[in-house]
Amino acid sequence: MSQTGGSPRAGTVKQITSHANPVVKEIKGLVAQRKHRTQSGLFVAEGLKLATDALDAGWTVRYLALGPDARDNPKAQQAAAVAKARGAVVLEVSTAILSAMTRKDNPQTVVGVYAQKTLALSDIGTADATVWVALDRVRDPGNLGTIIRTVDAAGAGGVILVGDCTDPFAVETVRATMGSLFHVPIAKANPEAFLDFARNWPGMVVGTHLEGAVDYRTPDYREPVLLVMGNEQQGLGAETAAACEPLIRIPQAGQADSLNLAVATGVALYEIRRPHLTL
Repeated sequence: MSQTGGSPRAGTVKQITSHANPVVKEIKGLVAQRKHRTQSGLFVAEGLKLATDALDAGWTVRYLALGPDARDNPKAQQAAAVAKARGAVVLEVSTAILSAMTRKDNPQTVVGVYAQKTLALSDIGTADATVWVALDRVRDPGNLGTIIRTVDAAGAGGVILVGDCTDPFAVETVRATMGSLFHVPIAKANPEAFLDFARNWPGMVVGTHLEGAVDYRTPDYREPVLLVMGNEQQGLGAETAAACEPLIRIPQAGQADSLNLAVATGVALYEIRRPHLTL
């Protein structure tokens, strides 16, 4: 597992009052542009819940910015103390500074900057896997964030991003995960490496496809399962589809020609995980 963008050794508390402060500019860049997130290995997550989730899960925090309302909130103060003890810089800022950082008129009162974590395919322990979801060129950050949240809820193993995918650490994606980003492993792979990985997967490799001949409720899903989902517009590529057996399809009765990617992933994933999900 790789984790980049480590924190300073000694935690500090700083007050920032100027929009021209370099830290404000740094955080704005992380929010606005993927290249800044890629180069620094950092990303932004908004809200006290996500800050707590990140700290509880052991993620490295670089900055934790607290607005005025957070300074009287015991949970926010506890999060700040933990972050500072782990080497983070705690920033005391105004609501206007938070708005500038996040590019939002009504910002969350806690904003964190964290080090990214990703896996290589070789880091995935297939022997102990339940279900991993592979996304072929997923483009929409809302879809990706919702899928990560669904993978968490269903108790699946993690997500593999195949090819040119949207950024899992974009603010829109992180927000859609509702904190599940900090609990769901994410791997990245180029298409060729993924095909080799899929061919050596020890269990079922299941693909969803509009031309699939198998009703998704029919197979006897025996874990470990690799569930492969296609691009929102084009579906699975031909080579990727050929690596899947079976190709399943979700029946539709209305006039829609397809399901939203996140919805289709959730439907298939919950069917695969059905034996393990009880009230």
